[in-house]
This record gives sequence, structure tokens and C-alpha cells, in this order.
Amino acid sequence: MAHGTGPSAAAARVTSRDVARRAGVSQATVSLVLGDKWRGRVSERTADAVRAAARELGYRPNLAARSLRLGRTRTVLLVVPALTNEFFAHVYTGAARVAADHGFGVVLYPSPEGVGPARDPFDSARASLDGVIASSMAADALAAVRGGGLPLVMLDSDPDDPAAASTVNLDIGDGMRQAAEHLLGLGHHRIVHVAAAVDSWTFQVRARALAGAVHAVPGTVLHTEHAALSVEEGRRAALRALGGPGPRPTALMCDDDILAAGACKAARRLGLRVPEDVSVTGVDDLALATAVEPELTTVRLPAQAVGAEGMRALMAALDGKPAGDTTLPVELVVRASSALPPPVGG
Repeated sequence: MAHGTGPSAAAARVTSRDVARRAGVSQATVSLVLGDKWRGRVSERTADAVRAAARELGYRPNLAARSLRLGRTRTVLLVVPALTNEFFAHVYTGAARVAADHGFGVVLYPSPEGVGPARDPFDSARASLDGVIASSMAADALAAVRGGGLPLVMLDSDPDDPAAASTVNLDIGDGMRQAAEHLLGLGHHRIVHVAAAVDSWTFQVRARALAGAVHAVPGTVLHTEHAALSVEEGRRAALRALGGPGPRPTALMCDDDILAAGACKAARRLGLRVPEDVSVTGVDDLALATAVEPELTTVRLPAQAVGAEGMRALMAALDGKPAGDTTLPVELVVRASSALPPPVGG
């Protein structure tokens, strides 16, 4: 094959005029849409058509030239806990999709410790970033970056934090209430919260919401066992809960599916059946939720939507527009790991 031919060369020759022709619009409209200046000038349907045409043709705008005109590098930093957690891979996917529609790239930085504050990864290259999205960690995690004047959007964080331009949260408190009301409705009165041993806003909200729902029902008992976010630590916490003195709990409510998988292992280790002897619930609805047997009752969290909304909020902040705080709904998915409690004395 001769040099300069083939699909990659053809894609390299695609121009904004080709995109305009495919979408049936003017080049000026293409520039407005791909420059993210279309709102109030063209319809959303037209903007979608232009972006679709650009994707189909493999059009890549000259970002270097555009950066010189706009004074931007069109690069966003996304800081997440370690990507061993599937949830944050989906957050990245959602963020990257919206960023691409705006001609931005995303630099991914997993916190080396997995949870908690991240070190500033770009101390010497802050000028190469336009903004930061930080997920599930303290708002002061990237104090040095924020000190450089970059807009910051926090995910799954305290909406009252003044440091963030905006926050994107899950209605995780409602999710815990849904799960608790499901178990209480089945007749469970001895419940253990297998709580993530992570000092962050989202897990504090989970604990408060669960306690409020359980204590609203007379005669219920709620005990808490803390565990690091791993299957093994979830198993250890559940063994402590199920093997402790006094009446055995009939339900284990876990802060995520990884801990719930550990809880199911603990039950089997003790010769207990899930859900006949003890019900188990999780949070996230990861692939793991349907890989275990029985399949997990869990709170489904829209991870891709979290990333997408976070990126939209950052784009608004970069345009100088107010980006209000967003709360996304969650949904309880009832599967086979929850059922009626065993009979009294059973």
C-alpha cells in the first residue's frame, strides 16, 4: 500500500467542510457546535447532527490551533480512587464521552492510596490543564491545583463545600432508605451495617440514612461493623457480625457489592444459607452483583451518568456559566439474596 492512503490517511484529510456537508449545515455552524458555542444560536438537534457527522467521518479539529485562539489546552484532569473498582471505570467512560463531544481530552489520575486525598500529580504542569474533576475524596485533595485558579467539580462530595464550582452527587441516602425499607418490609428486625471504613461524605450519608430508616421502626436493632473495601475485609466483618454473642442478625446491609460478596462468603463459611438464614444487600450493581450466587439485591448507581454530568458541569464552569449542584436518582434492584427472615428460633 502506498504511503498516504488507507483509512487513517482518509480520516486525516477530513475537514470541517466535509462535516458541514454531511450534516447539511454551514461551516460556521460546524465551528459553533464543535467549539461549544452553539447554545442559543442553533438547535440541539442540529448540534447533535453535527457531532454525529464528525464522529462518522472521523473528523478531528486542529486542537493546537484552537487552543492558541481560546487560550485553553482543552485538557481535563479526572482524579478517582484506584481503578480496581469497576464503578470508577464507568465514571471515566461517561466523562470521556462528554469531553470528546466538546473537543476535550481527559487525563486520568487514580489516587495511589486508592481512597482518601490524592497527591497533586501535576505540580509542575498545572498550566497544561483547564479544569479538574475529583471523585469520592476530600475537597482539599488537590489543594495545589485548586490554588492555581482551575475550576473544580467534585463528584460524590459535600454539596456545601465552598471550594467546588459545583458538585454531582448520587441520591445515595435515598438508596440506603430503599434497601432498608425493603428488608424491614420483609420483617427483618436485627440488621448489621457492614460499613466501608472510609472517612468520606458518601459513606457518612449512607450510615445516617440507614440508621434513620431502621430506628424509625420500633423493635429493630442496628449494629455496625466497619471494613476496608475488599472482599476479604467484608468477609471478616460479616464473620464478626454473624458469629458474635446474642441473637444472630437476619440481614447484612453492605456499603458496596464488594463487601456484600465477602458477606456471602462469611455466611457460607458458617454453614448459613443466603437468603434463607441471612439476607445480604449491596450498593453499586457492579458486574459482581450478578456473578455471585445467589445474585445480589443491590442499589444501582448510574456511574456513567455521574462522569457525564461532572464533565458537563465543568464545561459550564469553563464557559463562565453557573452550574448548579446535581443529584442523580438511584434504584434498588431486588434479586435473590434477600428474603423473609428465618422463623423465630430458626
